[in-house]
Amino acid sequence: MAAANKLVSTGGGRSLVLTVIFVIITVAALSSSSIAMAATAASNAKPSNLDLASYGAGSLRPSQCLPQCTRRCSKTQYHKACMFFCQKCCNKCLCVPPGFYGNKSVCPCYNNWKTQQGGPKCP
Repeated sequence: MAAANKLVSTGGGRSLVLTVIFVIITVAALSSSSIAMAATAASNAKPSNLDLASYGAGSLRPSQCLPQCTRRCSKTQYHKACMFFCQKCCNKCLCVPPGFYGNKSVCPCYNNWKTQQGGPKCP
């Protein structure tokens, strides 16, 4: 009987140790994922102090369209299509919004040019 009690008590201790290890691993994983999410959010954050005068319609020369579109399209998986339409829009509007996506409100021409289906033409 004493041997059976000893077996039960070590089994309980083992499950407690496993539970503690599981909790520690879970907390560490959640902590590292929240740090990664915070870093991603910080890198994708839109600048709050945009100088609207430097991004509006006519703010670029045609020779500046290629480098600005290269910057704008650098993080998309549809690079070729993005570059094609970005350059088309830049040549018409002479502006490319800041950032990799969004911020189209600083360039109304770029923002308002739509496809026949009503979707945005400019990336």
